[in-house]
Amino acid sequence: MTGTPMIINALGQLDNPNAPQSMEAAADLNPTSEQFSIDARTLADARASGLTAVNITLGYVMGDLPPYEHTLHEIDVWDAIVTRHTNDLLKVTTVADIRTARRDGRIGVVYGFQNAVAVGDDVGRIATFAQRGVRVVQLAYNQANRLGGGSAAPATTRLSSFGREVIDALNDHHLMVDLSHSGEQTCLDAVVHSRVPVSINHTGCRALTDLPRNKSDEELRLVASRGGFVGIYFMPFLNPTGHARAADVVEHIVHAVDVCGEDHVGIGTDGPVTAIDDLDAYRARLAEHVAQRQEAGVSAAGERADTLPFVVDLRGVDQFRELIRLLEQRGYSAGRIEKIMGRNFVDYAERVWAA
Repeated sequence: MTGTPMIINALGQLDNPNAPQSMEAAADLNPTSEQFSIDARTLADARASGLTAVNITLGYVMGDLPPYEHTLHEIDVWDAIVTRHTNDLLKVTTVADIRTARRDGRIGVVYGFQNAVAVGDDVGRIATFAQRGVRVVQLAYNQANRLGGGSAAPATTRLSSFGREVIDALNDHHLMVDLSHSGEQTCLDAVVHSRVPVSINHTGCRALTDLPRNKSDEELRLVASRGGFVGIYFMPFLNPTGHARAADVVEHIVHAVDVCGEDHVGIGTDGPVTAIDDLDAYRARLAEHVAQRQEAGVSAAGERADTLPFVVDLRGVDQFRELIRLLEQRGYSAGRIEKIMGRNFVDYAERVWAA
């Protein structure tokens, strides 16, 4: 296709995984934002890739840190990062900010949570998060919490009454309700309860690979039917062997488009733009990290010592251009590709943030 479309990563990372600080963080079960390296290479690679904006994970996900206090601290950390790199980064709180980032050649940074535990028992905290610029809140990580089930909990776990209160508050404050890691019944309950369209920002299709982190056609269809958004990730769960390839990403996108329609599907890679340089050394560290996650009970089914948490032939600064090439090869039109690479997320954000 001629020209580069707007590229929005519905869940990704800004980090140089090759920096010593980040390598230490990768070995940590509960890394903090301060441990990652948003260095010159991170920024140069992100810009070279064509990335327009990315939803990053900040705040409490799991572990022993005090969820609310840690989350507020992480917001402070990211505010300082964006301020320090104001020529390269722009904090996104509106769709207009995404368009400004594209116009200025900067990377838009969307603040998002992958666990709503920081809400505690006080839904009033959601107003604080909204005021601080958070725009995406995932209800649960892999474990169950007070709101409902994660992907590692029994699939029949329901959305709780407190979960419904939290969704109401998220709707009131125009924040995205993200159901990526939610268990199936919690996801279905949440879609029906929400007054505003919801998202599954990073997932795969269970019809192609039957793993709990992937979403059933029923979940995908219901989210889309209510005006929501589904992002396909670049993760091992896209292939039953755990060794996902670029072709698997394409197949899951194709299936999601078939189920949801072309106006509701995008990408949420769940990874950085900068590629790991030494894969052999990384594999040696990976086994220990996966074992730690399994021992702590926070891993997802399909995580193994030999499964890389990314798609090995769809990474680095050319990952988005390569995906576009493969979608073109599949016969997708320029207009459909433009929607998948970013416009669908922007249109969805308009429906939520500006509601």
